[in-house]
Amino acid sequence: MEILTIDEVRKTFTNGEVKEEILKGVNLSLREGEITALVGASGSGKSTLLTIAAGLQPTTDGQVRFEGKNITTMKSEQVRKIRATKFGFIFQFAHLVPFLTVEEQLMLMLNVSESKIKKYEQIKEIDKILKLVEMDHRKNAYPASLSGGEKQRVAIARAIIHKPKVLFADEPTASLDSKRSKDVMTLIQNLTKTLNIASLMVTHDEEMLSFADYIIKMSDGQIMQKV
Repeated sequence: MEILTIDEVRKTFTNGEVKEEILKGVNLSLREGEITALVGASGSGKSTLLTIAAGLQPTTDGQVRFEGKNITTMKSEQVRKIRATKFGFIFQFAHLVPFLTVEEQLMLMLNVSESKIKKYEQIKEIDKILKLVEMDHRKNAYPASLSGGEKQRVAIARAIIHKPKVLFADEPTASLDSKRSKDVMTLIQNLTKTLNIASLMVTHDEEMLSFADYIIKMSDGQIMQKV
């Protein structure tokens, strides 16, 4: 089932009198339970497309629809609430809060996302998610004591603890070695299927494309190929 659609999206940046069109009428749909990978050279527009899809920056033209609603015409507070409650984010680096334990990182996310999980049930839910990402044995650890792969697993747990509908991953394995990259992508793939999430991933690593259901190749602000 389609949950997020991008219709004829264009994005133009202006630098003085020079206008540069970064996206040139892009169309894309994300479906539940599937990973869509965006690939292409630097400057092809893939990261811009991801941030627009996630409501992190506006379009110049076109629209992004989430659950049938046009988020490009919504007020900024409405979009912020969708990002906090319906979207999850994974980046190249984990960006964990250094003075919070693993358990506290997830508790913070539940508070930010205005989770409806009752307080006494939150610890049980955190334990459940940490078990899914195989980090339950490290729930009292601080980021400084975690390996790169462990940090990224915690970042994934933080991204899904509030049960998002869409997961946005921007180069989620770029800071990891080959083995840890495959471990992290296996985890993202399993969670996408198990939790029925629509995942959109930007990557430069061709080895990670085998984990995607669809591969979108971009060049010069346009989609050149869908595989």
